[in-house]
Amino acid sequence: MSASEQLMHKIRDHSAVVGVIGLGYVGLPLVREFCRSGFNVIGFDVDPKKVKMLKAGKSYIEHLPANIFNEFIRRRRFAPTTDMNRLKQPDAILICVPTPLDEMRDPDMTYVRATAEEIAKRLRRGQLIVLESTTYPGTTREVVRPLLDATGMRLDRDYFLAFSPEREDPGRTDVTTKDIPKVVGGASRTSGKLAAALYAEALSTVVPVSTCEVAEACKIMENVYRAVNIALVNELKLIFDRMGIDVWEVIEAARTKPFGFQAFYPGPGLGGHCIPIDPLYLSWKARQYGRPTRFIELAAEINTYMPEHVVARVMEALNSHGKAVKNARILVLGLAYKADVDDVRESPSVMLIDLLRARGANVDYHDPHIPVAKPMRKHNITHMRSVPLTAAQLAKYDCVLIATDHKAVDYDAVVEHAKLIVDTRNATGRKKRPAGRIVKA
Repeated sequence: MSASEQLMHKIRDHSAVVGVIGLGYVGLPLVREFCRSGFNVIGFDVDPKKVKMLKAGKSYIEHLPANIFNEFIRRRRFAPTTDMNRLKQPDAILICVPTPLDEMRDPDMTYVRATAEEIAKRLRRGQLIVLESTTYPGTTREVVRPLLDATGMRLDRDYFLAFSPEREDPGRTDVTTKDIPKVVGGASRTSGKLAAALYAEALSTVVPVSTCEVAEACKIMENVYRAVNIALVNELKLIFDRMGIDVWEVIEAARTKPFGFQAFYPGPGLGGHCIPIDPLYLSWKARQYGRPTRFIELAAEINTYMPEHVVARVMEALNSHGKAVKNARILVLGLAYKADVDDVRESPSVMLIDLLRARGANVDYHDPHIPVAKPMRKHNITHMRSVPLTAAQLAKYDCVLIATDHKAVDYDAVVEHAKLIVDTRNATGRKKRPAGRIVKA
């Protein structure tokens, strides 16, 4: 029996062991779904704190409660570990590691390459490797495959390789990981079939495509679409603001059209791991083919500018109240990059804190989902803690900057007790508000 036939048999009878590298916002939901489907899963992470917390029955991601994983660990269906020597055990290994940008805003393949090297050291016959990290078209074949081939093993004969983009939307409750259609493309036809078969055992819908490059391009297209449209509505916000027109009212009117329009909303900047980063991966790759990406680069320029715009609006608002930004007390409402999650990856709130501090402001934050600021690669805010949102506390600040519109926040109370509000999310709505105290940004 060939290696592919043996692996397909293991997948179909659920005797295949699944390995997930990277126990974060992408990896842990996959662990949950494969365990629920009856597979044994080994979860790998380089952060011993995460592994220790999981083993102790605790979760570090708010919308993924620990009780789910506790049951799997108790039944020995899920084993979190930092021991990379165990990579030889899984029959299928799913790579869910970060793909950030470097200082020059070019793709940083450090984590993908290091992970592939760890796998290659222990690669055994019959293993399926699937890259899930969002990246540019060509990564699976150009970065991962050469490292696996260097072991002397060969694609399809000894190992199998595919790409399947993560499509997680942290905190979303109406659609789960199980229900999100899973796009799968192989580095070979056999690899694609095996990867599609694996995901079909745990997820509701699998969408096979012809190659790993198509699957990689699919995720990039999704995020370019969102980045460009968000940039468009951010630019319209700047224009309509000058005209004295409320962009949120315009959007609500426009979205009543039952065709030809999809609502996107402005904000203080882009956050999350995908939209601020992934389009630039395609720009970088396109340069290798001598093609410009004007829409992508213009969108990035507009979206990157938004925190500066917000800070300028804060300064104008303070000035109108006879207060300079220097030494002003400012409360940033919301540290997460979007509503109702505890995810701070690429959060514009953090950039706003840095920009305001650089101008001499004294800045605190409140976030009901993040009691203590989380470590970030480019920002040092771990000393910060969420301050209470009480009437007395609100009255102490010269300005409250609404950066994230968490549903758990009582915005009527914020309006009642804050001296000045700069609202980047339309969280205060269009109700009658005290004149001059609420500024849209």
